Parts: sequence; C-alpha cells; structure tokens
Amino acid sequence: MGERKQLLLVFKLVITALILSLQCFSFGGAVGGGRGQWQLLLNNIGVVAMHMALTHRNTVIIYDQTGSGRSGYRLRQRFNGTKCTHYREDLADSSCYAHSVEYDISGNRVRPLRLDTDLWCSSGAFLSNGTLVQTGGYGNGGRRIRYFEPCRNGRCGWRQSKTTLSNERWYASNQILPENDRVIVVGGRRVFSYEFVPKLSSGHKSIDLPFLHKTYDRKGGGLNLYPFLHLSSDGNLFIFANRDSILFDYKQNKVVKNFPRIPGGGSRNYPSTGSSVILPLDHMNGFMKVEVMVCGGAAAGAYRAARGARYLRGLRSCGRMVITGNEHKWEMEDMPKPRLMNDMLILPTRHVLIINGAHRGCAGYDSARSPSLRPFLYQPNERPGRRFSALKSTKIARMYHSSAIMLPDGRVLVAGGNPHNRYRFSGVAYPTELRLQAFSPHMDRQFHSRRPSNVSIDDGRGGEGVGYGEEFGVRFWLRK
Repeated sequence: MGERKQLLLVFKLVITALILSLQCFSFGGAVGGGRGQWQLLLNNIGVVAMHMALTHRNTVIIYDQTGSGRSGYRLRQRFNGTKCTHYREDLADSSCYAHSVEYDISGNRVRPLRLDTDLWCSSGAFLSNGTLVQTGGYGNGGRRIRYFEPCRNGRCGWRQSKTTLSNERWYASNQILPENDRVIVVGGRRVFSYEFVPKLSSGHKSIDLPFLHKTYDRKGGGLNLYPFLHLSSDGNLFIFANRDSILFDYKQNKVVKNFPRIPGGGSRNYPSTGSSVILPLDHMNGFMKVEVMVCGGAAAGAYRAARGARYLRGLRSCGRMVITGNEHKWEMEDMPKPRLMNDMLILPTRHVLIINGAHRGCAGYDSARSPSLRPFLYQPNERPGRRFSALKSTKIARMYHSSAIMLPDGRVLVAGGNPHNRYRFSGVAYPTELRLQAFSPHMDRQFHSRRPSNVSIDDGRGGEGVGYGEEFGVRFWLRK
C-alpha cells in the first residue's frame, strides 16, 4: 500500500511537470518589459513568508516564527485556551496573533491560520495524499511534528501530532522517501543525527550520522545546517553540508560514496546559505542520470565578520556534478554576481531560476547587505559561458526569511523578508516585508503573448489525483 501511495505521488509530480510544460508566461496587469515580468499580487499578507508550501488544492501555506510580534491577524484566544483581551499586554503578545495564512491562488486572498508551536526555521515535506508534514522549529516547536491537510471548504488548519521528534531540530532538512510514505529528517543546530516521520512507534529513535560531525564548524555558526538533500535514482540519499557531500544508504545506515569537495573557499550551507537543485532528468536515459547543482554561499569568515558589522562579498561560483555512475567531478562556473540566501527553482522550460538573496554577508539577523534584486536564469544545456543571463529586476529586497515557489500556472510566487527578531517597518536598512509578488520569466517571443489558463486534471474521481496506470485528461482555456 505504501509503494502505491508513493507511485501516486510520483505521478502527481509528473503530471504537474506536464501541466507546467504547457504554460507560457504572460499575465494581464503585470509590469512588463525586459526579460520577465513582476506583478504585485497583495500589498500586505499579514505575516512574513519565512516558509511557503504549494498544496494540491491550488493554495499556498505561508508561515512565520510565532515570536516575531504582532501580525496582521489577531486571535480571540491563545493556543492554550486563554482569552486574548484588549489590555496592553495582550495587544503586544505574539501568541494572540496568527502567524500563518493560506493563500488562495485563484481568488488572490488569504485566510489566517493559528499556530500552536514555533515553526521558525523548521523543515517539511508532502506525503502522497497531499498532506504537509512540518517538523521541528524553535523553542516549544523544536521536537514537534505538525500536519496540514488541505481541504475544499476553507475550514482546515494546522494539527499537531501527539508523538514528537527524538531530538530538537532547528535548521534541519526533510526529504520524502520511496517507501511507506516516510520522510527523513536530517541534522539541526548541534544535532548530528537523522530520524524518520511519521513515527511508526515510540521506540523509533534518531540515528547518529558522523558526516554531520565532520562538516560542523562551531566558529562559523555551524555551516552544515539545512543540509541539501536529494534522492538519487538508485534510491540512495545525496547529502551536501558545508563543502562536502556523500551518497547515503539510509536503510543500512551506510555511506555508499564520498564525493570530492566542491572547489573554492567559503561554505554553502546555513548560515552561509547557498542553494541546490537536481537538474532536469532526461527520459532518454530512463531518468537514471542524476546531476546536482549548488550555487552561491558566503565567504570564509562571513559569520564572524557580520557580527562585527563587516559584510564580506558572497560567492559567485556554482558547481554541478553527476552523482550517478563512477566518475564524479565538480564542473564550476560563475554567476553574473555573488549571491547568498538565494532560492533555486526548476522552470517548465528545464531552465533554473535563481532568485532572492543578497550580495554580501551571511544569513541571520542583520547579517547581510546589498540585496540581490535581479533574478538569474541558468540554461543547463547551453555551452559554458552562455548559460547565465540576468532577468528583470525587482524593487523589493528579499533577504533573510524570504521564499519563492513555483505555482501551477507557471508563475513564481515571491514573498517574505525580515532580518529582525520582531516586525520592524521603519528605522532599519531592510524593513519587514509583507508584500506578495509573482515573477514570470520571459519565454520565446512566439509564445509570450499566449498561455493556457484554468488548467485542471480530469481524473474522473473528483480531482483527488491520478492513480497508477489510470487514464486522465488535461483541461484548460487558451486565449487567441
């Protein structure tokens, strides 16, 4: 049954990719010109988009840390049941405010959601039925496991599991696995182990991972937090932390391969905070060749320098390496400018979008300067020297605690930004950012003025997903 669920998930991802491949990128009312278009969707969504997750109900779950102060949505009572009054203490109490919202893409509106524990720098993944599982966080959220099951009636909310993680996991990473709807949770601040969720029994504990001990840099703030995780075609897990990477058999708790160190100085993981993707797979080789790309990060010593108000220039370099087969070598190339705290997304065109972030410093409160306002486009199949191009710039800084995700209609949703421990809207270099944008990368001129809309899957079962081996149809409207 677990394998069938996983196959359903895989097919949902394939169908999503199929839909996206039909999309073009033109949007009425967007500010156009140049390579790409920026569109302001909402001027204030009420909470900072520290994390975002796209659901199969055409909504986006957005959430922030619970201790950041007053959001745009006041609650009638706290999670412990006590009433939120209009006395000064309660008006300033973070627990009397919603720190999560559900964004309705088609309606362009938000619905507040209550969080009972802190999701600050937590990690998550989707189960095969579309339920979001979110693990860890800060303080009272460090060992928590939460679920959000999207619904049609707009009455669903966050649900907290009675079981907990074996360790507090702040800045850990998650990856869904092929069997039994399991998710692996790796690392965390001063945590050098991994474990699995959902918990099959209370006896399932965490397992030590020596690789995390080896890549930890205490003076640098960790440098192996939020490790990059990618599931390879052979079922093993690629783990990248700091500057090193391994191929890991999590079933046997065994390192299968030690890959060469990525060239150059600096680091790639939090608080250096570069980003990583698997480059698009190819059906011509049965999707078996897997190539990983890592871009950006912070210079050596950036964490300590930022604490003294010195913001070192970030890394320009990107590395790509095939992790399957027997020959492994990093192929290095430079972005147009240095970048850290960037997000990398695979576009429907098989290109890679690099968006958000900063040019100098590192991740953390007030630890970066010089925002990266111009997205980069990377074309993996072009020859070296012609792969990178700069796209249309935004005017909104998206630095620490910002995020970007692909939407079903082909746009990129961009939100967040708050390099402060509270919401601050004035008197600082980079104020708390509550605006919600969509970015539409430019496509070929012949398609730029056309795009399908109202795309849906007709599966004959009420839109609950495509079953393994079942027929389905794709419906959409196309303007002339």
